[in-house]
Amino acid sequence: MSGSSASPESTSLEDPFLKLSHSWLQNSTRQLLDFVWQGYDDMRKTPPLIDSKDLERSISQLLEVRIRDAMSGDEPFYVQHGPYERETMKAPPAQPPQYDLAFVLRADERMMWPIEAKVLETPNQIASYVSDLKEEFLTCRYAPFSGAGAMLGYLLSGTVEQAFRAIAGRLDCPLEQVVEYGIRPCRRSRHQRTVPEGKPYPREFDCHHLMLQYPDVERARHAELDRRTSPAAANRES
Repeated sequence: MSGSSASPESTSLEDPFLKLSHSWLQNSTRQLLDFVWQGYDDMRKTPPLIDSKDLERSISQLLEVRIRDAMSGDEPFYVQHGPYERETMKAPPAQPPQYDLAFVLRADERMMWPIEAKVLETPNQIASYVSDLKEEFLTCRYAPFSGAGAMLGYLLSGTVEQAFRAIAGRLDCPLEQVVEYGIRPCRRSRHQRTVPEGKPYPREFDCHHLMLQYPDVERARHAELDRRTSPAAANRES
């Protein structure tokens, strides 16, 4: 990302906005995560066709539709796949950060509760997962107005406990089991963020870690794709 400063419009935020954001985000986490789990349950009950060449985006896009189906439509927020975070956008021509999923407050659509997703082919393949938390959420580039957000691990093999142990070890902090989430493979880690000078962003941040298992899904390999798209393969199919 290029540029050296965030947009000037973002530097002074009115008190009603901050009060609204704090109220909504602090009181809605359980409800938001429940919708994610309902969407996942529906996806596993009736598995859709997932594009193995683009697993992360394919799963997230399909999951968004099912989360939306789980909602009544009367909630004060909606869910969106791929929304942009313009609050922390650098000067043009830089592109704004983009979330995999987010719940967006209808009353003020600057306010988002973001969700990032990573495909974990094995429980120990967590480098990009941990990097997103440390380099994006904990620097306030992601979730600037929110004191919480979520990471989804699309786990293709191994167990959720193996994945949680690996993540806790890499973060060097405990992943707490939250009683109200019951037996769901969901944990929470608590952090202190680095807040840019002069910004009213919350310093304390809770990250909710959800492991969504897809044991019947495999990522397409480059060699396999090359065979499928080679002239010889085309001739065989013609």
